[in-house]
Amino acid sequence: MAENPSECSFGGITPMQQMLASGTGALFTSLFVTPLDVVKIRLQAQRTPFSKGKCFLYCNGLMDHLYVCQNGNSCTAWYKTPTRFTGTLDAFVKIIRYEGIRSLWSGLPPTLVMAVPATVIYFTGYDQLRDFLRARIDSQGRYIPLVAGAVARLGAVTVISPLELIRTKMQSRQLSYRELRVCIQSAVAQDGWLSLWRGWGPTVLRDVPFSALYWYNYELVKCWLCSRFHLSEATFMISFAAGGVSGMVAAVLTLPFDVVKTQRQIELGNMETLQVTASRSSTWLLMRRIRAESGTRGLFAGFLPRVIKVAPACAIMISTYEFGKTFFQKMNQEQQLSGL
Repeated sequence: MAENPSECSFGGITPMQQMLASGTGALFTSLFVTPLDVVKIRLQAQRTPFSKGKCFLYCNGLMDHLYVCQNGNSCTAWYKTPTRFTGTLDAFVKIIRYEGIRSLWSGLPPTLVMAVPATVIYFTGYDQLRDFLRARIDSQGRYIPLVAGAVARLGAVTVISPLELIRTKMQSRQLSYRELRVCIQSAVAQDGWLSLWRGWGPTVLRDVPFSALYWYNYELVKCWLCSRFHLSEATFMISFAAGGVSGMVAAVLTLPFDVVKTQRQIELGNMETLQVTASRSSTWLLMRRIRAESGTRGLFAGFLPRVIKVAPACAIMISTYEFGKTFFQKMNQEQQLSGL
């Protein structure tokens, strides 16, 4: 850890180029991670078929999305009654053979509508805020990535939360846009504008600490690797390794909040589809209830699947993003030299 994180950072690109780099990273991450979750859901449905009105979570490597089963065991448009699978590899082979390779990316297009803008806001916001804090406050401060990551994620969650609620309403009731507008207007009239941010609290408690830990550890690990291999700038593989390690650490430390967030999302889906009243208990009370019912292990349920999914997703996203920034930086330098 001999070098300071600020020595490993680089600028020289515009906010628009940062947005393009983060958007490209989001697409690559989704392309790699989505098949894993599609197979997981198909295997899950084979063991325990989804009944009408029940919800399940789908993740494209960037954010979780709620899907709702409408008619018996037939869920959303992209979900199909699964063939019999004997395992994960068998599921990959049979889906490709009988349904075509495109089925491994089922459900991807609609989730990208929110996932890509959220990622662009988050990553661009982080870089801009980190550079601002280093320039105005303390260029040597190791805490700056932690603060910048937390604030950037808070902004992204706040912007996306109403869209996620609207999307859940559309999926759960098959509403037209006119019906959706009436539904939102009635909800706002009854409960106020803050009703559009229902579920914001648990999401913030999970995502903001995750982002703070992720960026803090990422900058430290990246600069430690640069120092170890005597490099002035991080290579693609160093960014990949640092992203994977920091993502794994952040995923483990914030897992209890992820368990609570998952329960909240399912409650939200049930409230929209079955008109069930969601519990008003706070996040802390819900965590205490889970611990009382299932012990401390209950707060870390899904440990292995989350780590297996989050670590490679973080590694792919950050390495692609850093590669994109390096590409634009070199392009800008070449343009400046040619203009001299």
